[in-house]
Amino acid sequence: MGIRTRLAVLACKTSNAVLRRMGRGGTNLPGKIALKIDKDILKELSRGVKVTVVTGTNGKTTTSRMIEQAFEEAGYKYFANKSGANLLTGIITVFAQHCSLSGKCSYTHALIECDEAAFRKTSEMLPVECLVVNNIFRDQLDRYGEITHTLNAIREGITHVPDATLCLNADCSLTSSLADDVPNKVVWFGVDVPIYKETAFELSDAVYCIHCKTEYEYDYRTYSHLGGFRCPKCGYHRQTPQVGVTQVVRTGADSSDIVLNAFGHSHDVHINLPGGYNIYNAAACVAAAEIVGIDEDTAVDALSRFECGFGRAEQFELGKSKARMMLVKNPAGYNQVINQISNDEEECKIAFLLNDRYADGTDISWIWDVDFEALARQSARFTRILVSGVRADDMALRLKYAGFDTGRIEVIRDYENLLEAIGADETPTFIMPTYTAMFDLRGEISKHTDIKAFYE
Repeated sequence: MGIRTRLAVLACKTSNAVLRRMGRGGTNLPGKIALKIDKDILKELSRGVKVTVVTGTNGKTTTSRMIEQAFEEAGYKYFANKSGANLLTGIITVFAQHCSLSGKCSYTHALIECDEAAFRKTSEMLPVECLVVNNIFRDQLDRYGEITHTLNAIREGITHVPDATLCLNADCSLTSSLADDVPNKVVWFGVDVPIYKETAFELSDAVYCIHCKTEYEYDYRTYSHLGGFRCPKCGYHRQTPQVGVTQVVRTGADSSDIVLNAFGHSHDVHINLPGGYNIYNAAACVAAAEIVGIDEDTAVDALSRFECGFGRAEQFELGKSKARMMLVKNPAGYNQVINQISNDEEECKIAFLLNDRYADGTDISWIWDVDFEALARQSARFTRILVSGVRADDMALRLKYAGFDTGRIEVIRDYENLLEAIGADETPTFIMPTYTAMFDLRGEISKHTDIKAFYE
């Protein structure tokens, strides 16, 4: 390693340690400092490391944690950016943390969650062995722009990694198109059957064929634009997945059971997380594991034992109530959370937390595309309807127009008071925060109970 790289590593490690001592995450700034010193630092630090990258709109963190559990059980010597710092600077930080001061990395594998827009640049610097793309949905219009911008960013990134095996969602017509005209080997995953008997109403993000603009026809849908799509004009259609869910046996409040066909072998799979979207994440995990040399049985076993990432169906004991926190970022993801709540018939409290900071998306008009009406139709079973966050008033207004009784909507701006309301009785609670609201609330929760920091 050159002197510039060594100095960059030293600066990154030192600033990270100082920030941690100050109680801050230290996930992005150290990488930013290192990049200023050596623009090629990531390329240098990743030499000889087999890198698995997970990107896409929804499910990056959970899929990464599932794959990580498979890495763990397979005995791989690996590291991962568990903090969710998935921009270029955060990825540089995690590589620097796991190498010596000389810049040498002793790990054989790295598991990297990567922001969709950041993948375009990050892919130039990493020796990617496996690239997982979960799905592509409309997300944070102020940051990503139109959905085609996200698609094109990933597509350009793929041109930088021609030797990587692509692990693609066969049910997403947008994601599937990434396999067009590339030399990469592709492994497909998907769900061969509907997931729910009833689902939230959703405005599809991909109504028309990406090739000829004809409206798609569907043999079935799982959610949003995912499912058995086909174009009646040009013939573009869903690929048959090598890893496919052939039966959804049960979707519960805490977990799911499915039958998974992986490379011709059938497996009964228990997923240690609820939600239809996590069924997709599980299929992606098994497909990715095969690509990096982990046998199917090990990957399947990992799905029953892994622990969710922060805010992703994370559970807390808050006062007398058992609470589950479910991060929401965009209409497609929010509607999947609503599907999960709607399919659980027990009485519960629900809490909506809406912020509009940069990481949440400053344009909150997307909440009008979420099917809150599905929850309003079940409002009799919600013992309390709580609203908080920077844009609590906007959320309360949206719930009013969804059909909730305005007399029952409680706007609680202070998080300490919100936690008191949640913990006042034994009724379980579903908490639905946007990204920075999740961090804000976890910070308040940490004052009352022992929880891991987000970077641990």
